[in-house]
Amino acid sequence: MISHDFWHINVFIVSISKVHVSVFPHRESLCRKQTLQTGCSGSGSAVLFSCLTAIIVLWIQFNHLTAERDQLADRNLHQPDCRERPVTDANTNLVDGWIYFSSSLYYISTEEKSWTESRNDCRKRGSDLVIINSREEQDFINTLRKDQWVWIGLSDGEREGVWKWVDGSELITGFWRPGEPNSLGEEDCAITDISSDPVNTWNDYPCNRQLVWICEMRI
Repeated sequence: MISHDFWHINVFIVSISKVHVSVFPHRESLCRKQTLQTGCSGSGSAVLFSCLTAIIVLWIQFNHLTAERDQLADRNLHQPDCRERPVTDANTNLVDGWIYFSSSLYYISTEEKSWTESRNDCRKRGSDLVIINSREEQDFINTLRKDQWVWIGLSDGEREGVWKWVDGSELITGFWRPGEPNSLGEEDCAITDISSDPVNTWNDYPCNRQLVWICEMRI
């Protein structure tokens, strides 16, 4: 009777081992080693105790590894998929009217509005007027606007002569045209326009004028 029970216990240990291996195949060698070390061979109560101990050990390991597998699966499920980012070899790509460049999406309007109205439109789109932080971005904006005069997210409306971006940060590096900003009249908003200089194209301009604008959405 006891030997018959030993046979059933051995079968159960092997079954648990197979499940263990199927969950984490790379641990197959470890599973085999433990099965050989704690397998049911011989006779007597000592062997029965050894078999029961092996079953308990394998079952604990199985539960632990299953939980580990589920955690990894959940982590992979919630990890952002880089393939969703609209990137091409040229680092630009049109997506529903937006153009990707260097970790941001840009939208250029097809109509003209004041600076404030332009900013409100950007906000409705989940973005804001463009903030230009580098020479590379300035070159990109000048290419994107195609010689149009466009609003950018820069103004000195709060304090004359203190130019700030729409996110509240002060201007550090500017690309002003020679002699600009000159604050002639109520010129509290910045545009980028046509200039003989392909880089330094900014100009201060009355905020109520109607111009095209560029929105930027950081991603």
